[in-house]
Amino acid sequence: MGLATVYSRAQVGLDAPLVTVEVHVAGGLPSMSIVGLPEAAVRESKDRVRAALQNNGFTVPPRRITINLAPADLPKEGGRFDLPIAIGILAATGQIPNDGLTKLELLGELSLSGELRGVTGVLNAVLASRDSERQLIVPRSNGAEAALVKGTEPLVAENLLSVTAQLCGGDRLSKAQPAKPGAGSRVLDLSDVRGQAHARRALEIAAAGNHNLLFIGPPGSGKSMLASRMPGILPPLTEEEAIASAAVRSAAGKRVDAIDWKVRPFRSPHHSASGVALVGGGSQPRPGEISLAHHGVLFLDELPEFDRNALEVLREPLETGEIQISRAARSVCYPANFLLVAAMNPCPCGSGKECRCTAEQIARYRGKLSGPLLDRIDLHVEVPAVPVRELTSKELGEGSAAVASRVLACRNAALQRQNKPNALLAAGEVDKFCALQPAEQQLIETAIDKLGLSARAYHRILRVARTIADLAGAEQIGRAHLSEAIGYRKIERQPAGLQY
Repeated sequence: MGLATVYSRAQVGLDAPLVTVEVHVAGGLPSMSIVGLPEAAVRESKDRVRAALQNNGFTVPPRRITINLAPADLPKEGGRFDLPIAIGILAATGQIPNDGLTKLELLGELSLSGELRGVTGVLNAVLASRDSERQLIVPRSNGAEAALVKGTEPLVAENLLSVTAQLCGGDRLSKAQPAKPGAGSRVLDLSDVRGQAHARRALEIAAAGNHNLLFIGPPGSGKSMLASRMPGILPPLTEEEAIASAAVRSAAGKRVDAIDWKVRPFRSPHHSASGVALVGGGSQPRPGEISLAHHGVLFLDELPEFDRNALEVLREPLETGEIQISRAARSVCYPANFLLVAAMNPCPCGSGKECRCTAEQIARYRGKLSGPLLDRIDLHVEVPAVPVRELTSKELGEGSAAVASRVLACRNAALQRQNKPNALLAAGEVDKFCALQPAEQQLIETAIDKLGLSARAYHRILRVARTIADLAGAEQIGRAHLSEAIGYRKIERQPAGLQY
């Protein structure tokens, strides 16, 4: 009897810290105890491990077995430590060789029959173990996800016996393979949208500069339809962005595979969603909708129907691109660099020309949205009802491919000039890259004064104007570009009670 050490990975936010599983078998009354701050699912692993070992022909000696999960102050959760604990017991009792364990890291939940079940956060574990000079073994169901990271060669196993065979010099485990290419996710095309030239133009500007966008119009005018076409005109994800977005989904327990992992996420939570559902949280913090939309689109339909407190928590991530979730036991930071597209009716009834809402009712309805939140939305766009002649027209609008090519050219121009999209320019960078001639400077100063806009709105107008100029291929922001950008702040100068 003796001591064995096996390596594994925990899950803390997007991090996968190394966990050393130490198994000591000594004399004394038969028992099996797990120490090292285990959660309930980890404490229960001793029963799963015992049954899996016995059902696969191994012996669990009637000795005192102590399992230490180090570091001791790091909370451990889930069934991910079943496999390393089982291998540690076998090595400590001499049933398998002990010498090859230093070059491996193991993850996996055991069934009572010894089959391996998938766990969450495998992609983050692969990323963390990339520089450890150890090879990661994961359940086969996690193989496609583990194979997404280049420069690594994780192994996949079906069951406990296949892992022990590898350690005993028998059959070798196979390397993780990405999923076979398939149809993938269907990206909706902008050609399906009839009319709405002004809204389509705003959608293109928002995609080109990564600007937040608010559609205002009656039901049935196409607001949701336009928003759902946004991913199809955004630039394709880079390898780094795809890995970052997939890592969040992996941490949340979502399936990640090679079929659609490079498609920009589109999240559309219901308006009954709480603040925790939007930004993440819980006793063991998990990513929320804004993090699941990382490098993608977050669409909030019926914006005033969301709880005001839930909407207010969006203010910080809209500025910083990340969200810090603090709890008594731990603090986790999740990325949240998303493009916000929101939609709302012009009044409570939303019936357009037949509206009978009073000015007070309209003011109360719009008052559900705070000024600071609206201030962080660059484009406020009116979406009127579509005339019947446009709905019945057989002429298709411009498709997503043509718009996406212009958006990509605009993004590339911004990246070459300042290495970031225009919406992400800091205040000092706005002064540098969005400089105006005296006539244009006078125009925006007059607009800010008459519309009563904030300093934040001033900088956002300049960023939008810079994007409009880039779409036009202009090096300098002109009067036409600036005037169009100012026009997208219409909601802030709309008198209460006046309908669109």
